[in-house]
Amino acid sequence: MAGGTFTVQNKVRPGAYINFKSAGKPLGTLSDRGIMTMPLALKWGPSKTPIEITAETDVQEVLGYSLLDPELLLIKEAAKRASKILLYRLNDGTKATATVEPLTITARYGGTRGNAISVTLTEDVDAEGTFKVVTLLDGRPVHEQLGKKVEDLENNNFVTFSGTGALVASAGAPLTNGTDTEAETQSYLDYFKAIEVLTWNTMAIPTKDSTVKGTAVSFIKRMREEEGKKVQGVLENYPTADDEGIISVKNGVKLTDGTVIDAVKATAWVAAATAGAEVNQSNTYTAYDDSVDVDVRYTNTQIIEALQKGEFVFVEQDGKAVVEQDINTLTSFTIDKDKSFRKNRVIRVLDAIGNDMHRIFAKNYLGATDNHADGRKLFKGECINYLDTLQGISAIQNFDSTKDVEVLPGQESDAVVANVYVQPVDSMEKLYMTVTVR
Repeated sequence: MAGGTFTVQNKVRPGAYINFKSAGKPLGTLSDRGIMTMPLALKWGPSKTPIEITAETDVQEVLGYSLLDPELLLIKEAAKRASKILLYRLNDGTKATATVEPLTITARYGGTRGNAISVTLTEDVDAEGTFKVVTLLDGRPVHEQLGKKVEDLENNNFVTFSGTGALVASAGAPLTNGTDTEAETQSYLDYFKAIEVLTWNTMAIPTKDSTVKGTAVSFIKRMREEEGKKVQGVLENYPTADDEGIISVKNGVKLTDGTVIDAVKATAWVAAATAGAEVNQSNTYTAYDDSVDVDVRYTNTQIIEALQKGEFVFVEQDGKAVVEQDINTLTSFTIDKDKSFRKNRVIRVLDAIGNDMHRIFAKNYLGATDNHADGRKLFKGECINYLDTLQGISAIQNFDSTKDVEVLPGQESDAVVANVYVQPVDSMEKLYMTVTVR
């Protein structure tokens, strides 16, 4: 279904076009949050396709490393807050191979990680001509099977087998000549195309490449304004985006084990924490998991300047790195988008309304409900129930169902105009106290 914003009622495609201005739904709960996505150059894994990573995923089987390995540092950081990671491997590589005539062994994926694989073939003492074929990664068994001929062998998550004929013994056939390719700008464009059709909340782009950053900003804006998908992107030091859909990370953190997460790498955690935050939750003063300090400290004046520029800053507080203020890059305020739009908690509420109303209308009303008074009344009741739910969890306040929702006929016979007035709830962030001594 089409979506986005509107200036005049001139849309061609059926859909939900929703504008936001300053000033509970029985068909399902609030949309789930916690899904983040990011593209990375890796040494193993499916290339040029989204890879779903959850707490149940055997990461080593998919990516060739465990989350404790430094090669997957950003995935480990994102997993601290995200319920699901939609990963995209930007690069590919040459597949490592080995031969034990007549058997040819090929790494399942291209990349240098394939060079850490080996295969042993040991004849079974109890069954002449039968071999135990063991696939090893870094010398540790990850798969084993029995076979007499090449044709008996089944491919596994690490290697594929080819050839014909009887197997022969081998104390260890190491795979070699696996190589990595570099990620290119086109790789990011392919990523945007692949991820556009999936459901997610935030995107991290862990790079310093200004061209890629600019392309990412354009992509996020298009998703929000033209495709009707209210998502956010997280970039390193890119406050010039000046948009509520973009978060700019200024600095990073230090972890308890001494690992330094700079601003580029910190985009992974920020995107995950943003995706994982509920619509009634702010990340202001949220501690970065397992942190002990920031990587770069700023003075009070520098922090104020950064916040005024729309930068997401970490500060040291009681032996932890915490988020100074949960804001995005919007700094050019207008009548339609005032200062409240710079707060990510507010944006989460508005984005939830946009995404959920889009979904409710598409699944239950588009093409299925008559556009007359009773039909519009039905949809109005749906809107009220949904907004009552938001008010019940303190995502919005002062909602009056008798006057804050209008559902009217549009200019064309198939059009409906909905005017909704909401007041998102922000979090307490500033205390002004006067103490009088008597």
